Amino acid sequence: MPVPSTSGRLQWTDVPTPLRARLEDALGAPVTGTVTPRGGFGHQLAAALRLADGRRVFVKAAPDDDPLTAANVHEAAVLDALPPGAPAPDLLGIHPAADWTAVVIAHLDGPHPDLSPASSDAEQIWVLLDKLTSSPAPAPYVAAVSTAPSTAAALHGWDELAADPLADLVPTARALLPELAELEAAWPALAHGDRIVHGDLRADNMVHDHQRGVTFVDWAHATTGPACTDAASLAPQLILAGHTPADIARLLRDHPATASSPDTTTAFLAALTGHWHRNARKPAPPGAPGLRVYQHRAAAAGLALLSHRLS
Repeated sequence: MPVPSTSGRLQWTDVPTPLRARLEDALGAPVTGTVTPRGGFGHQLAAALRLADGRRVFVKAAPDDDPLTAANVHEAAVLDALPPGAPAPDLLGIHPAADWTAVVIAHLDGPHPDLSPASSDAEQIWVLLDKLTSSPAPAPYVAAVSTAPSTAAALHGWDELAADPLADLVPTARALLPELAELEAAWPALAHGDRIVHGDLRADNMVHDHQRGVTFVDWAHATTGPACTDAASLAPQLILAGHTPADIARLLRDHPATASSPDTTTAFLAALTGHWHRNARKPAPPGAPGLRVYQHRAAAAGLALLSHRLS
């Protein structure tokens, strides 16, 4: 199931004139059109710009006092530091003007990958994750992500639900609640590692480029961590796309990124699913109307997967 589309994003016309002029000057051609991709939850400008000479680039932009600008600059540093061959687009430039900052990234030409059982895209993604996490992150990448410490260790939710079980908690969650809270409590001690972690791997944060194949985008949450992190966070997305929880449980058991650390994988899944269950009940944040619906569905998928791993 695709992530719900986002409304409320900034548009090219919202960008201050000095920054638009600076970008057109840096790119060497006027902007003649924009396309905002579906999916995602941010409110910033995140759009493909079509230039008068036929080229396209992807731009993210927001005011300098918007927290998303820090995330965009972090992503730019990450893209510049990833090892050769990493499944990521090229950084083309960072441009500040008029108290805004724009990050320009190479445009990828293609749709989001199809994660359904009928497609081979998911298989390609698992191969990419194996390659990406098979060795420690290189020093330039470690330096780039050290400026934005990971928040993954703080993921939780089952602890609060165990202390105050809600009436609408599904029977599976209620039955497993003590075990889920215990697994979640173990996660912070296991959350550290030396592998590249994208940190937000979903279908709408990937593009199946017609030349490069599946490529990961939106590296704003990149960090270092256990090799299993991205593979485990992708697993509920595959269930939402139609894979059975039993099949995905077997995949996690056998994939190199997760097979070597089953306890860490399960603890992370518990913490992530608890985070989704807790946050899905909160009001939607401004500019992200589809987020809570997505978290509710992802929580159900993650719980279904955990029930297989714990049975």
